[in-house]
This record gives sequence, structure tokens and C-alpha cells, in this order.
Amino acid sequence: MAIPLVDLKAQYRSIKEQIDAAITEILENTSFIGGKPVSDFEKDFATYCEANYAVGTASGTAALHLALCAADIKAGDEVITVSQTFIATAEVVKLCGAAVRMVDIDPQSYCMDPDALEDAITDRTRAIIPVHLYGHPADMDPILKIAGKHGITVIEDSAQAHGARYNGRRAGSIAEIATFSFYPGKNLGAYGDAGALTLSGKETADKVTMLANHGRWLKYKHLIEGFNYRLDAIQAAVLSVKLRHIEEWTEKRRQVAARYDELLADLEEVTLPKPKANVEHVYHLYVVQVPNRDKVTEYLREHGVMAQLHYPIPLHLQPAYEHLGMKPGSLPATETLADRCISLPTFPELTEEQISTVAKTLKAAMVNA
Repeated sequence: MAIPLVDLKAQYRSIKEQIDAAITEILENTSFIGGKPVSDFEKDFATYCEANYAVGTASGTAALHLALCAADIKAGDEVITVSQTFIATAEVVKLCGAAVRMVDIDPQSYCMDPDALEDAITDRTRAIIPVHLYGHPADMDPILKIAGKHGITVIEDSAQAHGARYNGRRAGSIAEIATFSFYPGKNLGAYGDAGALTLSGKETADKVTMLANHGRWLKYKHLIEGFNYRLDAIQAAVLSVKLRHIEEWTEKRRQVAARYDELLADLEEVTLPKPKANVEHVYHLYVVQVPNRDKVTEYLREHGVMAQLHYPIPLHLQPAYEHLGMKPGSLPATETLADRCISLPTFPELTEEQISTVAKTLKAAMVNA
């Protein structure tokens, strides 16, 4: 049988009774929007992230949009982020009427290069969004230092980094605002779209809570205009169950990554992930770099290894961002990764036999592709 990138059926089977009971309780109570299931999850997720507050949202994209709204990003402002990320990180900037600017990545961490940041800042820069890509945290201390010098808000895009640590601090607790996605394939995934913000300040948490719920504080009292970005109760219940297992699942992901490291160490042409010494990687994805990437990927898939590409076309070279005027060669480290990256199957339920098969198939691909 083919080895998938992620096996959500295997995960569900391992916690089926808990998930079914949690969903059934919501169905029987018919409390589908808000209420205790949502507030309980928000409290528990904030505790897990070692943050002061958490606010559930309808998706990770909604969380990013709310974060920018909380930072008062508006028309005429600029927001700096990276190009090697899912488009949601950048597209929410336009929702606020602002302009996006993209900087290069560090070739080891694949996250925002702080050395590229200072030159990108202008007198219109109001926010910086570093992305904790593939589960490896960005180098936050120098980013925060640069931002602080210029009075710029930093928003952690932690969509792929649930539970990761940077210098001992959890992703989601390093900057004043952070966002998470609970898309089903994430390390902590819902059974549909869902997301959250984690925040250090009560005033900001109250603001995004109102914004996510049509700007209202009481049932018929709207202090501001907002959005319908609420986290629904069924998703909150699912996430609460899964949150109890995430530490175990994360450790298993690290074991999978360590085994790949061992089995692939002799492939000189393959660049393996190399987490920096001050981080705890959570391996949302195990991404290798290979020459002749497209043929290698084709070979893997033809032989049952469902490898994927995250992300083969960086944002600055996408048709949607032609208006930025960034040509090939603008972000060399980003483009090198995009041209060479392959995501190997990585999930907690991956067996030793499957890991070995993936490694053997990649070795064969390097010879035959």
C-alpha cells in the first residue's frame, strides 16, 4: 500500500472513543456556537502555549487577519514577511489594504533571515510576520530587537509549529501576538477549518474576541464592527481531545525524524533538516532538498511514497504577486529551497517498516530518477 504524507485515519482510530464521545456531547447539547467547549479549549491551549490568552477562530487565515486588525494595520501600511510560506500569510495583508514586502530566508532554518530584515524596513512598515516553517521556529530574538527599535509589531505565524520552542519559549508565547492553524493535517488538527490566536495582553485579547464575533461584547451590544470568525464548538471539542495527546505525538514525530536522519545520512546529494541548537523542532514536515527534484518526486510517488512539495513556487514568483516586481534571483535562499524541497511522509503513526521503505525508495530515486 502507498505510504501517505499523513494518515488521519490512523490518528482517528487511536482516539476514536474519545473523539466520538466529545462530538456526541455537543450534538446532544446542541451548543454549536461558542459556549463552554470553546472557552475550555481556549484556556487549555493558552496554557499549553505558555501564553496569557488564546482566542479561537474559524481558521488560521482568520487568525492572521485578526492579528493584523489588532495591530491596526490599514491602507498605506507595509507588512514584511517571507515568500516561502502558504499564501494565507501574505494575502491577509491585502485584506487590510496594506502592502506586503518579502525578505529572504535563512538557508539552515528555512525561516526569516534577520539579516535581511533591516534593509526591508521603511517608514511605512507597521508589522513583521516571521513564519515558523515546517515546525522550526524563526530566529525571534534578533527579529524582536529590530522590530522594537523601529516600533513595529511582530506577529508569529505558528501555523506549523504547535509546541515548538525557541530559547526555551513556546511558539505562540514569544511575540505579543501569534496565530495558529488547526487545518486537519497540522500537528494539532481539527476536523475542518479552525484556528486561534495566542496573546500576551488582555486588551488585545478582548479586541480580537470582539472582532471575531461581529464586534459584540454582549449579545446585542456591538462596540465595533467585526467579522464572523468564530471557532465552532464541535471543532473546539475535537481539539480539546487532541490537545491531550499532542506531547506524545510530537515526541513520535521527533523519533521519525531521527530515524530518517540515521537512514539517509549517507546520501551526500540530499540535504537533511538541521535544526538550530536553540530550538525544539516539532517536524510538522520533514523536508529534504534534492537535485532533480521533480523527477525524484515522480519516482517516489510511482513507487508508493506520497511525497509532497511545500512549497514549489515561492510567493514572490506567483502570478498573484507579479505586482511586486520581484524577478527570479530576488530571494536566492528561498528560491533554492523551493526548487529542491520534498516533504517526506511524517506522522506519529508511521511504522519502522514504513520509515525504512521511504528511505530505501529515496535512495533508489537518487540513482534512477
